[in-house]
Amino acid sequence: MEQKIFDIVIIGGGAGGLFSASVARALGARVCIIEKKRLGGDCTWFGCMPSKAILKSAHVARMIRESERVGVSLQNPSSLDTSGVLARVRDVVKEIATHHEPDDLRKRGIDVIFGNPRFEDRRTLDVDGARILGKRFILCTGSHPLVLYIDGMRDIGYLTNENIFDLNALPSSLIVLGGGPIGSEMSQALCRLGTTVSLVEMQERILFREEPELAGIVAARFKKEGINILTGKKAVKAARKDGQVVLTLEDREGRREEIAAENILIAVGRAPNLSGLDLEKAGVECTDRGLKLNPFLQTTNPGVFACGDVASPYQFSHVAAYQASVAVRNAMFRRIAWQRVNYDNMAWATFTDPELAHLGLTEHEAREKYAGIRVYTTPYTNADRAVTDADTEGLVKVIADKRGFILGAHIVGAGAGEIIQGFLIAKSRRIPLAKIAQTLFIYPTLSELVKKTAAKPFVETGNHPAVKLMIKILKSV
Repeated sequence: MEQKIFDIVIIGGGAGGLFSASVARALGARVCIIEKKRLGGDCTWFGCMPSKAILKSAHVARMIRESERVGVSLQNPSSLDTSGVLARVRDVVKEIATHHEPDDLRKRGIDVIFGNPRFEDRRTLDVDGARILGKRFILCTGSHPLVLYIDGMRDIGYLTNENIFDLNALPSSLIVLGGGPIGSEMSQALCRLGTTVSLVEMQERILFREEPELAGIVAARFKKEGINILTGKKAVKAARKDGQVVLTLEDREGRREEIAAENILIAVGRAPNLSGLDLEKAGVECTDRGLKLNPFLQTTNPGVFACGDVASPYQFSHVAAYQASVAVRNAMFRRIAWQRVNYDNMAWATFTDPELAHLGLTEHEAREKYAGIRVYTTPYTNADRAVTDADTEGLVKVIADKRGFILGAHIVGAGAGEIIQGFLIAKSRRIPLAKIAQTLFIYPTLSELVKKTAAKPFVETGNHPAVKLMIKILKSV
């Protein structure tokens, strides 16, 4: 049997695995990536890239239909041809996939092995007959869509993010089960491209991890665009009748109703990919939620670490990259140089229109944890650039402590995912709002909303009677 020995063996060639390999190789390790099918992971093939490609097409369709908002009148904007959208999405994915060619990694000294890995013992893998020995292992096996196998669901031929982009044509109507980021993004995109959409969420509101008033702005836009939002309802039965999916919903009082559509997209969450690895042979324990990890991303086998969706409560590519840097560091160095994983400055964005960006604590979470917090808000109407762009629907909300240090920042509006980065840098580097307010921002930009919000404490202080008296005394004119 063929046998190879490596310093670092990485199982999974997605975002976490690719970044782990690059870091480990840069530090001089002998590295290999083991991947079942193709490099790039969920983000490239099924997640971030195809979803953002279809969101772009949907945005253009909306701008064409609503061009009169910016003084441009089209003869017949209602007859849009969207038949080429899915083909374009696949073309985009193929182009981005070229960034992860196996030969390019091999040229950099990273061995790439395709096959099905199984642990033989704590330090040995079998990959389709080849034996791989590693001093350390990093599990980066990703996740897969979680499917609620309610009565009849197995028989109806449902869609997930892993197969919807393989369709040759957009469905005429669609039930989206799950009102989180994936379900919300896809609901709006397909609605704008001509699909009749019903969005079903078991919680009382969609995007329930977000600030209620900000998520409410997104929900209001959805309803305005024609999405049928059904909250506080769970699916209890699915069937196909007369070529349509019929989904039975039940509310908290036990009342039932039926909705029907050409197809159904399931977007209720994701589960870690752990089957088939024979982890028990490696001494790697799992819980109901996945891998059992310590704060150093180390499993119950001291020589096995993890990163990415398989290891995280936050299933984002940028989190996978961060975790990869931590996992590689801890796998390669002595314990004195180890790093704990830290999610205090966690940020993400949901790329609906308007976008919704999240950093740190919500107001509710902050009030539970701290006393005397301050909340500052700025509407998009305060940004001249939002006015020129005819896109003033939005709000910036910042939660700070008594000293002006950011505890959380939340934005709904155009470019929210970009604007939030200013608050992210400030929070992670402990820069108070007062320092942000003193920074010179470019005019006219949407990022001015960061400065305007940061200046709110100064304005409040200036209105205090004692401060007004001091200003009066110090004035020279």
